[in-house]
Amino acid sequence: MLALTTAAVLSPDRAGEAAGRVWEPFVLVAGLLLVGLVAHGDGVFDAVAGRLTRTPGGAGHLLVVLLLLTAVVTAVLNLDTSVAFLTPILVLTARRRGLAEEPFLYGAVLMSNAASTLLPGSNLTNLLVLHRHSPSGVAFAARMGGAWLMAVTCTIGVLLVCYRRQLHGPRLTCATTPTAPPARRFGVATTIAAALLVTLLRAPALPVFVLGAAAVTARRYGRREIFDALNPAALLGLYGISAALGTLAAAWTGPGRLVATASQPTTAVVAALAAVMLNNLPAAVLLSTGAVASPEGLLLGLNLGPNLAVTGSLSAVLWLQSARRIGSQPSLRTFSRLGAILVPLSLAACLATLSVWPIRHF
Repeated sequence: MLALTTAAVLSPDRAGEAAGRVWEPFVLVAGLLLVGLVAHGDGVFDAVAGRLTRTPGGAGHLLVVLLLLTAVVTAVLNLDTSVAFLTPILVLTARRRGLAEEPFLYGAVLMSNAASTLLPGSNLTNLLVLHRHSPSGVAFAARMGGAWLMAVTCTIGVLLVCYRRQLHGPRLTCATTPTAPPARRFGVATTIAAALLVTLLRAPALPVFVLGAAAVTARRYGRREIFDALNPAALLGLYGISAALGTLAAAWTGPGRLVATASQPTTAVVAALAAVMLNNLPAAVLLSTGAVASPEGLLLGLNLGPNLAVTGSLSAVLWLQSARRIGSQPSLRTFSRLGAILVPLSLAACLATLSVWPIRHF
C-alpha cells in the first residue's frame, strides 16, 4: 500500500482513477476465495476428487483426470481458489494411491495458470485487460475457448512426457483409496451459484463477494480461517502496486504504446516477460492503460507467462503456501524448468489456434 499512498500524494486525481479502475477484480477474487473456502469445507472438492480417483487406469490416467478437474475449477472459481484448495487434494490423492507426488504437485499450479483464460473471472488479469470491453462470460469463452483447450492439452502433454518414468514406475507404497464422504448440498449450491454469476454477469464482482460473505457467515467460519483463505496482505499489496502502476502509466505511456500497435505474437511475448519481472497483475495494469491492438495476445502472455517463474503471479505464492502446509517441498528450479518447456509450446499453440478460431472478437 506504500506505493499507492506515494502515488496518491504525487498525483491524487490519477491515483484515484487508477484505484477505481482496479478494485473490481480484487473484490471478485476475494468473493471467489470465500466461495472456495465454503466449497472446500463442505467437501465439494474432496467428493469430486474422491470419485475421480476411483476411475480405472494407472498413474498417468489419474493425473490427467485430476488436471482436468483443476482446469474446470480454475475456469469457474478462479486460479487462486484452484491452487489454494486443489493443491492439497492432488498431492494427498497421489500419496493415498502410493504414487510419486511431484507431477501432481507441479501440475496443480501449472494447470491453474494455463486454464485461466476461459472466463473473465478465471484470472484477475482478464478483468484488468478487458476493463474497456467488459464482455460477458459467454462472449469471452466463445472467443478464448479454443486457446483454453489448447493450453490445457499442452499442459497435460508436457507433464505426461516430463514425468513419464515416475508415472509408469512402481508404486511407492501399497496404499488404498478411502471413500470420500458426499459433499454437503450448501457447498454445492454455493459453488454452482458462483459459477453462474461469473459466467452470466458482465460485472459479477459485488454479487460474488456478497455470495461468498453470506456463505462463510452461514457456515460460521472464524476470522482466522477467513484470513487464511483470503490472504489479505497479498491481495492488498498487489492492489496497491497495481493502482500505483496505473497512476504511473497515465504519465508514462511507453509500455502502453509498445502493445498499442504490436502483433499478437509480439504482444504475448512482451506480456509474458513483463509478468515474470513485475507479476502479472501490475503488468496487466501497466500494459493495458490505453488501446491494445491484440487483447487476446496480451491475455495469453499474462496468463501463461507466469508458468516461467514463481514471481509471475499471486497463484504461485498461494501454491507454495498450500504445498508447504501439507509437508511438500516445492523446488523453484523445477517449477521454472517445467515452465521453460511449457510456456513457449503453449503460447505458440494458443496463438496458432486463435488465428484460425471462427470467433474473432469479444
